[in-house]
Amino acid sequence: MEISENTLKKIQILKDKYASIGQDLDSYLDGLIYANPLAYWDYIEVDALLSLQKPKTDFPDEKIFIVYHQITELYFYLIQHELDQICRNGKIISEIGQDLGWNDKLDKDFFIARLKRCNMYFNTLTRSFDVMRLGMEKDQFTKFRMSLLSASGFQTASYRKIEISCTDLKYLVHENERKQLWDSDYHTQLDNIYWRRGAIVEGTGEKTLTLRDFENKYLDYFHEFADEYQPMNLWKKYKGLSEADQKDPELLKEMREIDVNVNINWPLVHYRTAVTYLARGKGESKGTGGTNWQKYLPPRFQRRIFYPELWSEEEIAEWGKKWVEEVLADGLKTESKLKDKI
Repeated sequence: MEISENTLKKIQILKDKYASIGQDLDSYLDGLIYANPLAYWDYIEVDALLSLQKPKTDFPDEKIFIVYHQITELYFYLIQHELDQICRNGKIISEIGQDLGWNDKLDKDFFIARLKRCNMYFNTLTRSFDVMRLGMEKDQFTKFRMSLLSASGFQTASYRKIEISCTDLKYLVHENERKQLWDSDYHTQLDNIYWRRGAIVEGTGEKTLTLRDFENKYLDYFHEFADEYQPMNLWKKYKGLSEADQKDPELLKEMREIDVNVNINWPLVHYRTAVTYLARGKGESKGTGGTNWQKYLPPRFQRRIFYPELWSEEEIAEWGKKWVEEVLADGLKTESKLKDKI
């Protein structure tokens, strides 16, 4: 059988590749001969994936609760994957980046493309959150959630990593201490980050078990993560572009959109769902794990804004209100009180 010139060139490339790492191409070709064809279910690890749901009760809707949270974690993983590429100037660990022309200078178009992916993933999550709000029976949820204490979606490390990757920590300090700690080092700012007040016992100010467990597992790791990512976070990468690139309308749109997605849309779809399941007239239930969702989730009480320079004073003053007017004005009785609270 005659071998084409193109195939011979590829064989030579492979031979050079393996020779550069002291390996023999013939051995790898033998491996290709003996290897079985790849099947979808093996590549995606379908059996392993579908074995990861382990409900703690017999209520059928608990499986919905678990699966959606696992989907959320996977999307957060994808978002961080894209943020990593921006923060690292498009470079990845392997040498393939050189073949793609990536270098130490961050390309504006690359920046925009990856940011668009992040926003696409967030938009998919927020649009799909009705799986949580409408996809479970309230009676089942209010019962099986009592078996989950003190676990809570509050404890997602992936979301905290996204925040640290997106902006300077001074913008994430709890609003009451933000001005005072504005010029502090970022480890001090991280120790005063807003979410550390999101799971405390009202009246005593003590940390819930949810918060204590979360801090014990991840707080040191977050400090290490901040050491790596604060010097190269998304905001610093944006400010490192030329003035002309920073004014690019498409880039500004995507920067503003990720700010809204993380700090308005995602907290408020949670808030709307919490109202659906937990609101009980004047006495409202605590969130799973004891989180104080009434004050922790609404943007009004935190006013977290990644990129205040990209917003007008009026937009900052009205932070989150447009969402309420456009999305929550559906007349549902269980949600009608949101305007007053947010």
